Amino acid sequence: MKGASFLLIALLLPWNLHASGEVEQRLPEMLFSETHLQALEAYDSAVFAGGCFWCLEKPFEELVGVAEAVSGYSGGDEKDPRYQDVASGRTGHRESVTVYYNSEVITYRQLLDVFWRNIDPTDGGGQFADRGSQYAPAIFVGTRGEREAAEASKKQLEASGTFSRPILVEILDRRPFYPAEEYHQDYYKKNREAYDRYYTGSGRGPFVDSLWNKAETSGGLATKEGRWGNFDKQERLSSLTDFEYRLTQEGETEPAFANEFWDNKEEGIYVDIVSGEPLFSSTDAFSSGTGWPSFIRPIDPDHIRYLQDTSGTMQRIEVRSRYADSHLGHVFTDGPDPTGLRFCINSAALRFIPRTEMKEAGYEEYLLLFDGYR
Repeated sequence: MKGASFLLIALLLPWNLHASGEVEQRLPEMLFSETHLQALEAYDSAVFAGGCFWCLEKPFEELVGVAEAVSGYSGGDEKDPRYQDVASGRTGHRESVTVYYNSEVITYRQLLDVFWRNIDPTDGGGQFADRGSQYAPAIFVGTRGEREAAEASKKQLEASGTFSRPILVEILDRRPFYPAEEYHQDYYKKNREAYDRYYTGSGRGPFVDSLWNKAETSGGLATKEGRWGNFDKQERLSSLTDFEYRLTQEGETEPAFANEFWDNKEEGIYVDIVSGEPLFSSTDAFSSGTGWPSFIRPIDPDHIRYLQDTSGTMQRIEVRSRYADSHLGHVFTDGPDPTGLRFCINSAALRFIPRTEMKEAGYEEYLLLFDGYR
């Protein structure tokens, strides 16, 4: 069973300290709903079991082309299992992750390579400190093509000589996948210090680092941080107008109904005006009547940060971009279904990329969000 001390410590932590020195408060869990916060229907999916699901989310989610990795349970017969039941080993489920990805950007074979590099494939009785069938590694395949790719990838690993012992990862038919409880989702972000202690203390971190160059991704795959976080911020800031600077860097708010995108009906995506990181899509926009652009969710939750804002007369939840750290606006809980959220965003923090220009502008991978793309 996963070390209870690590879990307890993580759940008791009320905040996470960012490299910038800011404190990001733990916010209501509904804001982080993996099943509602992102439109994932357009993406392909793959399911992997590799021991503690906390440790598989991170290496997949950091990659360009991966929309989301959801922790959960698969392989057993019991419907809607809970963590305590799965951890007991009685349900037949394994801790797993479903990876939602754009196959035109990152391939299933590349996902397999990432999987192999983050587990001990010679351990069929669990993974590292976590023992039992509920932590045994497996690749769940849903198509003939996935099975063939998984078997070929496994044979290639066996022939590589990287491991002296047999490869014991099973390749199994895909079974129903049940998302884990919300406190497990994005655990590595919500409870960074506890996660880091667990990742190292369980033995996984030292094992992975001893075999692979931790500074590189599998096959040189691009990471979101490398793509959107590698820029000269001061140079980008110098190109902003005075008001754009004050809004994104000092937290000003633009007037309602007197901003560029409050009533924009054109199809496309909205990106951070400083970094260019994708933030919102017109497919998630709605008319809120407030006079600001409003969305039910971000394109990619990994590009958004949430902070408690007590600067006004009421407590609000501020929305900031992850890589540029731009002030974008606020999120409220009075939005429409399916999220119930209203991301109220300042136009001056955004640059709009029309659907017809997304390919030329380097955002082709997000065209799948629109009807008729495939």
